[in-house]
Amino acid sequence: MTNWRPDPTQLSRPAYLSLAEQIARAIQDGRLLHGAKLPTHRKMAEDLVISVQTVSRAYDELIRRGLISGEIGRGTFVQTQRQELEPPYLPERLGEVIDLSILKPVCDHIHLERMRQAFEWLGENLPSSSALSFRPNVVFPRHRAVATEWLSLCGLQVSPLNVNVTNGATSGMTVALMSVAPPGAIVAAEAVSHHTLVPLSTYLGIHLEGLAVDDEGMIPEALDEACRRSPIRAVFLQPSVINPRATLMSSGRREALAEVAARHDIAIIENDILGPLVTDRPPPIAAYAPERTLYVTSFTKITVPGLRIGYLVAPDRYVAAVANRHLVLNWMATPAMAEIATRWVSDGTAMELVEWQRRALLARHEIAQTTLAGLRYYTHRQGLHVWLPLSGAHTEEGFVSQARLHGVAIAPGTSFRTAGQGWAPAVRISLGSTSEADLRTGLGVVASLALGDPEALLLAI
Repeated sequence: MTNWRPDPTQLSRPAYLSLAEQIARAIQDGRLLHGAKLPTHRKMAEDLVISVQTVSRAYDELIRRGLISGEIGRGTFVQTQRQELEPPYLPERLGEVIDLSILKPVCDHIHLERMRQAFEWLGENLPSSSALSFRPNVVFPRHRAVATEWLSLCGLQVSPLNVNVTNGATSGMTVALMSVAPPGAIVAAEAVSHHTLVPLSTYLGIHLEGLAVDDEGMIPEALDEACRRSPIRAVFLQPSVINPRATLMSSGRREALAEVAARHDIAIIENDILGPLVTDRPPPIAAYAPERTLYVTSFTKITVPGLRIGYLVAPDRYVAAVANRHLVLNWMATPAMAEIATRWVSDGTAMELVEWQRRALLARHEIAQTTLAGLRYYTHRQGLHVWLPLSGAHTEEGFVSQARLHGVAIAPGTSFRTAGQGWAPAVRISLGSTSEADLRTGLGVVASLALGDPEALLLAI
């Protein structure tokens, strides 16, 4: 049993959340170590002169955060080494919560209308190869050819032979990692990166090394030093706004990173799922280092969430590996979705929806600018989210929990963390996942919490 005990004089209303915060801070500070046994619900209640129900609610909150675990017949233990990482977003929509945790494009009637029209067209025009063939090379030659038109809008000139059609960006990322980094390999990434990268690397047996970033993204000298220190096999980059801090990497920075990768002969995986949505971006890193860059883009975040189709461009040296890994992982992309994407690229619907998204995001950013006035945050006018650093005594867990108590869900910054040192608490806030009215309300709650004192807020609830 651990010797550490919560301080009853520091409890505030609601008491269960205040108690949970004390225990969470003790775990974070190292006063409670992994495997330490906590007092029973009744013992804790007696020591603090509070109800057993209050202790139970506090323990439930800590279990939800993944900080403790209850074992029937044995007790409750500190669990700092999580078995499974929680996603930063709500897995399902809960009650009246304003959900700003999941990253989505702005959607309206036009998106459902375009999808319904697409399925009507598909019902009359579905090719036999898309319905009846098991062979990707039979199904996708036409789709790959049209894909090159879309990729040119992304800033790339490629051959159809280097294009793989995937079921969105997650599939493309997974195939790319499997193709360049065998189990046990080391992959470098920005210190704040894609939220699926950490668990995905764990599942694939890949060691992830988070590197220092600045206002443009990964620092080239940090990558160079990492490559000299360790046998880095690849680097994962998100240079164009979709990264958690919503930064846009300059052409000079992209060239510098490409040069470091070439000097050490490592692969580059570039995640560029916003594609042509971002109008002021330089060419992709793949344009500077086409011989070593696996480029991932998709339609999900810029057209319609249900259009789960993307493209993975592989250089010649990785074409065979990518094809084989994709066969093992997915066999092939869903032909019906590929038919819709190909038609939309050809008839202009895809760009129509991209341009609609730009206009919608402009309005969302105006709401954010007004509502978050007085706060320092990172964003881009054509990005889907805001990155809000937390100041003062605010902790991520406490801030996210307080927001939830006020009916607003946001994503904790630690979900995007790949580096062990130099972490600054922050939260990610989606701008497109709800209505403008709910966005204004949700951002108002976040602003009030961020500008206030966390202890005073707990007393006021």
